[in-house]
Amino acid sequence: MGVTKTDLFTEKQNELANIAKVFAHPARVAIIEYLLKSNTCFNGHLVEELGLAQATVSQHLRELKNSGIIQGTIEGVSVSYCINPERWAEIRGLFGDLFESFQSPTCCTDC
Repeated sequence: MGVTKTDLFTEKQNELANIAKVFAHPARVAIIEYLLKSNTCFNGHLVEELGLAQATVSQHLRELKNSGIIQGTIEGVSVSYCINPERWAEIRGLFGDLFESFQSPTCCTDC
């Protein structure tokens, strides 16, 4: 397996790629969608909502929290998670900048 040469790319390119990896699993997308839809801190059981094993949900929550997409608190056995609004805005800006940079090409119209 080759060595990743992240130093060849900008900090922004590396960050965008890392965030894209977090979004690359449907369970994490489902968790994000659920938190966005609920628009509040979630105190319930995502296991019941998603139909996945507790260990699997915990692993995905950990990935989302490590990336900063979600934030949460743990008080005893109670866990609350919600979207981290500051990080969400940063990510939205990263993807927005990328997608907004597209200009319709004047060539390749036959593609």
